[in-house]
Amino acid sequence: MEDRIISYGGQAVIEGVMMRGQNAFAVAMRAPDGSIAVHTEKLAEVYRSRITKMPFLRGVILLWDALGLGMRALTLSANTQTGEDEKLEGPALYLTLALSLTFGIGLFFLLPAGIGGWVEHWMSQTNTAIWVGNLVEGALRLLILIGYIWGIGFMPDIRRVFQYHGAEHKTINAYEAGAELTPEIVAQYPIEHPRCGTAFLLTLVLLSILVFTALGPMPIVWRLVTRVLFIPILAGIAVEYIRWTANHLDNRFVQLLIKPNLALQSLTTRTPDLAMLEVAIESFKSMRRAETEVL
Repeated sequence: MEDRIISYGGQAVIEGVMMRGQNAFAVAMRAPDGSIAVHTEKLAEVYRSRITKMPFLRGVILLWDALGLGMRALTLSANTQTGEDEKLEGPALYLTLALSLTFGIGLFFLLPAGIGGWVEHWMSQTNTAIWVGNLVEGALRLLILIGYIWGIGFMPDIRRVFQYHGAEHKTINAYEAGAELTPEIVAQYPIEHPRCGTAFLLTLVLLSILVFTALGPMPIVWRLVTRVLFIPILAGIAVEYIRWTANHLDNRFVQLLIKPNLALQSLTTRTPDLAMLEVAIESFKSMRRAETEVL
């Protein structure tokens, strides 16, 4: 049962689902003709290295690789949907990832930090300036995160991605419960999952409020620089927190701690139909078969 708790994760992609194990990953996609196309691949060596046993450091490195893996899965899915043979790989893949990260850091970290710094400067003659400035920064970061997710949820294509996200969660929940993986049975399981990337994002934002407040007042340039430099540190802490809560779900205190994370998933998941569950199940089963072949 321990392997079931910590080993598997997934991600919704365009008309499909990626499932990642300890040694391999699989992407199952609904092709334009209605069939399910599956791609399986061995994971990078970093997933089997000593790094995976180093707390905090493993979170940062594996998170970066997981971002690249997610981009690869999205590319495979997009190519399947369009029927194109061109692939986004190597430098082009990581350039796209870097541009996406730059946009995310600017929107979710630098913009709130700049506004919070302005508020702190404006109230510099008061004793509460630092607290108010950091509170404004943290509140803005949280509101931007929630507003962004809520806003894109109205886009029809994103709504379908969120449905596949729900199918991924239901499939992993059913597997961890030891249930038979059929669409009708998997549909009965919860749409939330404690190891979801949404939980990671919320944890990262809340941690940033505590850590950046503890840093104290500083010039605006250093304020912006620290917001970027501390992202890997916060990410490492957030990953360890998510792992810890996932391994102590029977504890009532932990159940209370994860309620905000589970609540936020109501914005990033939608109830899938049986056809979507079929894709998620095929992705999971293909990943499991690929795991045994790697071993």
